[in-house]
Amino acid sequence: MLNVAMSERVLQTQTNQTSHRRRVRYWNLLLITPYLGLCFPQLYTRLTPVLWGFPFFYWYQFAWVLLTSALLALVHVKTKLES
Repeated sequence: MLNVAMSERVLQTQTNQTSHRRRVRYWNLLLITPYLGLCFPQLYTRLTPVLWGFPFFYWYQFAWVLLTSALLALVHVKTKLES
């Protein structure tokens, strides 16, 4: 009887760890977006629209630097809270 209860507890713990790993993995998928946003330069190699005198090509890439920092912070917080 005691062995059955312990094996059920171990199984439940393993199931919780597996679902936790999946949730953490889903947050990590957000880190692919900067790569995809900058992977195809033919989509953003243009001059217009201009922002504060900078062509689109430059400010688009700089916006990704800021967005990537925010995404890294978000993924870090979410994965630390779930662990």
